[in-house]
Amino acid sequence: MAQGLRWTDSLEIALDLMEEHEDVDPLKIHFTDLRQWVLDLERFDDDPKHCGERVLEAIQLAWIAEAD
Repeated sequence: MAQGLRWTDSLEIALDLMEEHEDVDPLKIHFTDLRQWVLDLERFDDDPKHCGERVLEAIQLAWIAEAD
């Protein structure tokens, strides 16, 4: 069985978010929304308490990089 995504899997999370939120500009994301979207991902399986601003920044930066 494949392991779920963890907070440290910023690129994989970003790719999943790009798929689920195609019309979203990653430069305009609020971290509160981003955090909830990550928690809502089907493949995500990590402790919500392990998320901080740096983790969300890494996910956002990966999304921006992939969107370019």
